Amino acid sequence: MIYRDFQDKKLSLLGFGTMRLPLIDGEIDQSQVEKMTDYAIEHGINYFDTAYPYHNGLSEVSIGKALKKYPRESFYLATKYPGHQIASTYDPKGIFEEQLAKCGVDYFDFYLLHNVCENCIDVYKDEKWGIVDYFIEQKKLGKIKHLGFSSHGKPALLKDFLDTYGKDMEFCQIQLNYLDWTLQSAKEKVELLNSYNMPIWVMEPVRGGKLAVLDEKNTEKLHAMRPDESTAAWGFRFLQGIKGVTMVLSGMSNFEQMVDNVKTFEGEKPLSEEEVKTLFDIAEGLKNAVPCTACRYCTDSCPMGLDIPMLISVYNDIKFAPTTINAMIIESLPEDKRPSACVGCGACMHACPQGLNIPEIMKDFVDALAKIPSWAAICKEREEAAKRNKQ
Repeated sequence: MIYRDFQDKKLSLLGFGTMRLPLIDGEIDQSQVEKMTDYAIEHGINYFDTAYPYHNGLSEVSIGKALKKYPRESFYLATKYPGHQIASTYDPKGIFEEQLAKCGVDYFDFYLLHNVCENCIDVYKDEKWGIVDYFIEQKKLGKIKHLGFSSHGKPALLKDFLDTYGKDMEFCQIQLNYLDWTLQSAKEKVELLNSYNMPIWVMEPVRGGKLAVLDEKNTEKLHAMRPDESTAAWGFRFLQGIKGVTMVLSGMSNFEQMVDNVKTFEGEKPLSEEEVKTLFDIAEGLKNAVPCTACRYCTDSCPMGLDIPMLISVYNDIKFAPTTINAMIIESLPEDKRPSACVGCGACMHACPQGLNIPEIMKDFVDALAKIPSWAAICKEREEAAKRNKQ
């Protein structure tokens, strides 16, 4: 197993993420979770990541049971505070004590503020809720050993949060893979975090499995270059060459994925420049993106003052993966700054050097968003599920 130094600890570079645990009839397959956990520990994985909302609140319970047989000091357990969820009130103390009980532990080795992003940064900053201050205090009390945060936000959002709370944050978890290197500005985020000397935790290293199963042509191309590597392994090898990466989380859904990933992390085999270029070429082919260069000529012409390049960037992401997480940034915008505010005047299109039909793109964007569940609706559903689980 490859290890990375983090302060006084040696962390397995591969961490077991528990957002996508194996299921049977819609319920967590606890026996397989325990089999995967046993295999992970036997092969050197010592970091286990969960969160309050995962599996409607049951992921923490599941991994807590799976780790119960092992000495507490033999593994590192991480979970997260759900300040990103839309709610009428926030109770960091109540949630934290519930998490300790669900996981069956007295402390967390790593604790994260979950998904600090554009539509919740004000919640984390609000003194009324005292969220950050509460967890800083728990660290002083020893109930949290290391405090950090995760984010799907834009680089500017990361900088804002780091400028405010960076002195109290010890690591940052971002979505990072060879597709999002450009699609979600991951390269810029990595450079920003490195400038703050902030260790990087990686989520979605193979984009929820999308980069683990490519089409036949691209699969053959990679196999010809590295016959002994799986397609998923290429995504992990890419990360081994990124400065600052200290933890790579994989949300493994079955035992076979665990075995394959452990094999990949037995030793470092970073990619050559040619191999990295091959991955970036594959990524460009996957995007099918609107070729916006962000020159911003269009924004000067828009009577609604829309940030068109930013909207197109999110549009490209949603067209590739129509998920709520990818749509959250749009929900964070005022109504008059969303794609639905486009009046279709065409002034932007005439100013665009690329000749993009921006009004048509905005119309298609609105249609795509209509098919994605809103974040507010998901939060309400999770809140109701959490209440049922407590009964």
